[in-house]
Amino acid sequence: MLSQTTEYALRAMVWLAYTENELVPTSTLAERTLVPFNYLAKVLHSLAQANLIEGRRGVGGGYKLSRSADQISILDIVNAISPVHRIDSCPLGIAAHGTRLCPLHRKLDGAIASLIETFKDVSLLELLDEKEVSRPLCDPGMLEQFGLTISGRKIIPRN
Repeated sequence: MLSQTTEYALRAMVWLAYTENELVPTSTLAERTLVPFNYLAKVLHSLAQANLIEGRRGVGGGYKLSRSADQISILDIVNAISPVHRIDSCPLGIAAHGTRLCPLHRKLDGAIASLIETFKDVSLLELLDEKEVSRPLCDPGMLEQFGLTISGRKIIPRN
């Protein structure tokens, strides 16, 4: 249901949340999230335009979250890339329906409303705090090859 671009944005945001307030170069972010560099650069531009991240160019530059992970919702990220819209009139343009939705579109709109509420209620921080035994958006096992580890909710160099 979510586009590949949105998936890439979520991966990047999760990684930036793990690194907290550190600037992460696009090349590093691309390598560690397994997102093609040129594609990621466009995704990061969209996230920056939505004021979810801030960047600095040049040597020592990179990207970081513009606010804390608990203040960024999944909906914020999704809407920065591919906004979710409710169905407010007949998508087929049937004049007789006007603003009244048929049963199918009413159900679809209800599903979209539920999705919006769910995404709005889940913060980026909650993705880091997940206790379930499942594979996260960014594979922490991959960190070893970069000499890194996770301490609490932060990615740090492995000693």
